[in-house]
Amino acid sequence: MPALVIESFPEALHAKLQKIAAAHSRSITQETIHIIETAIVAEEKAAPAATSGAEKSYWANRKLLPEYEALLNSGQLRSDDDCTIGLSEERDAR
Repeated sequence: MPALVIESFPEALHAKLQKIAAAHSRSITQETIHIIETAIVAEEKAAPAATSGAEKSYWANRKLLPEYEALLNSGQLRSDDDCTIGLSEERDAR
């Protein structure tokens, strides 16, 4: 069976995991496996059917709001823009 070693695991997170494991009458290893399995199943359910062989998450395939898509297509949303300026201007215009 494969082993997983996590170095520099945060003490606070370990303590929380230990409490959760005790509450579920599991070892820390069993609880960790359960949490990872639960997260993977949730991710698989959220991801739509793979298209063209490449799996994409829900967020990669979501439908954009028409207003946002129009801004994106017009080039108004560039990665070098400071979004706080646009948000401030929009808020001040209300």
